Amino acid sequence: MDDNLHSLPRRLIELRIEHADLDDLIDRSSIEHPGDELTVRRLKKRRLALRDMIARLEAELDPPEPA
Repeated sequence: MDDNLHSLPRRLIELRIEHADLDDLIDRSSIEHPGDELTVRRLKKRRLALRDMIARLEAELDPPEPA
């Protein structure tokens, strides 16, 4: 049971959910607080970092086949 909680596919799902949540938060922040560019930039930076982590995990789970 513990192994499943820390598996790569599970982590990938969690990161994708967090990425989607950040997308929503960025959209709402832009609308509700248009003058708060610093917060929006920080959220976008975090979203980009998550995207990089997701890409790395996807590569680990499904490595490219050699040519």
